[in-house]
Amino acid sequence: MSIASLAPDYIRAIMAYQPGKPISALAREMGIAEASIVKLASNENPLGMSTHAREAAVAAVADVARYPDGGAFALKAALCRKFGVRADQLIVGNGSNDILELVAQAFLAPGLSAIYSRHAFAVYPLATNARGARGIEVAAKNFGHDLDAMIAAIEPQTRVIFIANPNNPTGTFLPGAELEDFLASVPRHVLVVLDEAYTEYLAPEQRYDSIAWLERYPNLLVSRTFSKAYGLAGLRVGYGIAHPEVADLMNRVRQPFNVSSVGLAAAEAALGDEEFIARSAEINRRGMAQLTAAFAELGLEWIPSAGNFVTFKAGDAVGLNQALLRQGVIVRPIGAYGMPHWLRVSIGLSEENGRFIASLKQALA
Repeated sequence: MSIASLAPDYIRAIMAYQPGKPISALAREMGIAEASIVKLASNENPLGMSTHAREAAVAAVADVARYPDGGAFALKAALCRKFGVRADQLIVGNGSNDILELVAQAFLAPGLSAIYSRHAFAVYPLATNARGARGIEVAAKNFGHDLDAMIAAIEPQTRVIFIANPNNPTGTFLPGAELEDFLASVPRHVLVVLDEAYTEYLAPEQRYDSIAWLERYPNLLVSRTFSKAYGLAGLRVGYGIAHPEVADLMNRVRQPFNVSSVGLAAAEAALGDEEFIARSAEINRRGMAQLTAAFAELGLEWIPSAGNFVTFKAGDAVGLNQALLRQGVIVRPIGAYGMPHWLRVSIGLSEENGRFIASLKQALA
């Protein structure tokens, strides 16, 4: 008997999350210089972090011999000012991934269930299965969430519903009115986790105020991140906003120092840099047009996206991905999401998008 066999069956059945390939890994595998590689696999901000965030991070390094503020007082105060919420409604995490895990840790257990959509973020089933709970995967509707089917899937044992808006990896978007109608139909014993990791990229006409819904729906949690539009993916900072009772439970199971002092400082500074966010959204809008125009020219099908990425149909996705890797371009295969013939490409700077388009044309020739 191996020591691993002593772990619960539901732990041993989990397949580890596969992140986007790092630049350094491709450089080693292909013998390519790192500086020549374009990574468009992980939905990162091609601008990096803002100057304000960088300055705050550098200043915070001087005090890294001290533990960070486990209560994230300064960042929570900034979030309260920005969104008009109270500190007791906030949970700060090691990326929004941590927020999702804390939800599962606080509300799921063997004998309970969680609902999520097919083609949705892989962490939802991972977090669910790691607690021994049962995952209920609802069939997708046009590669996105079928809210009516999710309502129909609720059972007495259901405690959590995960919804990503925009959705990753497909980029599909649910209008605010549809989400609010959905919330009104969900039983109050089910926590709805609205994962808005890409909300800063929404067009003005798509925006809705999910935080205002918290007063009417105590079973709603809004999850957001500093990893995407704010450009702090490597510092791992996310947050959740919820009813104080929900936040309290999640903070009980949260690690005492789950976000570094450098991450806290950078996130606080980044939150106030609205000019940087506006510039990031504009570059994303232009890049989206650049990529989709190329797909149209090449006769490739793609899924209209509200995020900072586009998923397109590649046919032999495995072969095409390898051809791109040999040219030093990293995109994201999504066969693990039930989409074996599709690839997801993040939107980069204009020259990075151009490099991807040229490499794609060569690979398809």
